[in-house]
Amino acid sequence: MLFLSTVINYIDRQTLSVLAPYLKQDFGWTNSDYADLVIAFRIAYSLGQTAFGRLLDRIGTRQGMTISVVWYSVASMLTALATGWRSFAGFRFLLGAGESGNWPAATKAVSEWFPKRERGWATALFDSGSSIGGAIAPFLIAPIYFRWGWQPAFIIPGLLGFFWLIAWRKLYHPPESHPRISPEEREELLRDKQEDQNESAASRPSWQQLLRLPQTWGTIIARAFTDPVWFFIADWFAIYLVARGFNAETALFAFWIPFLAADLGNFFGGGVSSWLIKRGWPVGRARKAVIVFGAAGMTLLIPTIFTNSLWAIAALFAVSTFAYASFSTMAIVLAPDLFQNEAVATVSGMSGTAAGLGTIAATKLIGYVADHYSFAPIMVAASVIPVVGAVLVLLLVRNTEQSGRGILRRI
Repeated sequence: MLFLSTVINYIDRQTLSVLAPYLKQDFGWTNSDYADLVIAFRIAYSLGQTAFGRLLDRIGTRQGMTISVVWYSVASMLTALATGWRSFAGFRFLLGAGESGNWPAATKAVSEWFPKRERGWATALFDSGSSIGGAIAPFLIAPIYFRWGWQPAFIIPGLLGFFWLIAWRKLYHPPESHPRISPEEREELLRDKQEDQNESAASRPSWQQLLRLPQTWGTIIARAFTDPVWFFIADWFAIYLVARGFNAETALFAFWIPFLAADLGNFFGGGVSSWLIKRGWPVGRARKAVIVFGAAGMTLLIPTIFTNSLWAIAALFAVSTFAYASFSTMAIVLAPDLFQNEAVATVSGMSGTAAGLGTIAATKLIGYVADHYSFAPIMVAASVIPVVGAVLVLLLVRNTEQSGRGILRRI
């Protein structure tokens, strides 16, 4: 269910990215205009993750995810009413606010339903929905656009969320009250949860308490230094290919390749870290090994500057998104690894907000640099920043005197 929600979430948001080369011509937008549309989404998405994270820790995963999906599905459909840049920006803002609940909710659900040894795989599964949704989007959106125009291309994907909600309301409950699991399974799940609670009887911590912990900053940086690169690829890949001289139809043909590679990277990162843990590695060491691999792989965006082959560019982007997704899976699972359940969604939301703010700044710079110079400096920055992030994560995410007491778990 979390995987499908993430797929739908990404199809809705990628509609604008898929149609960007055509809408830019229809409405006369520059790269900076398009960047500002993306920023309208990111502002709401960034601030919303912290707000939704706090709300989820109060009202629970089931209710919180319901609110999120209803909100962003309606916002996606309302985008068909847009008449120009300002109305597009308003509807993208609403979409971002609604979609911001997905990752804190999914992360909290993983924390509720999976022990440490399985969280990497579980996170990989739901997070892979982002790349699958991105890969599906051009094959769903482009035919609708060419047959009926851009308005139905926003309405039809928006309907998917309501079908998903029917299943979610029927199937999802916390382990304590789930009506369709055996007593033995419930006992196993609650035993694992009780082991965590035995480490701490702490109440829900404040934001100030969390921000005093280096582990919180490590979790924040893991996403803040990688998500802007992913969203550059998700939002700009088609435009980048057109800027390199390929026509819009050819760009859409190659659009799905990095997203499919990212899907494989999600499972690689989750699978390798889980395998290492089963072989006796500490949780923190297993996660960090994948983070180092992911940061190194993202440096392959730089060689795209020096080739004019569409397939070489697509292949280099694919390796980079494979590496990114491995890193990203570890970045997302750090919150349930490090923090007790009452703080997981809050920390996840804070890291999402930081990632969003970084993405907003990056998007504004991308639009300016692409209009006034080229994409080359952008590719260099997108390769170097994740390496810096990986180094900081290695330094900040570690066991301290507070680990195993209070709200922090030992890793």
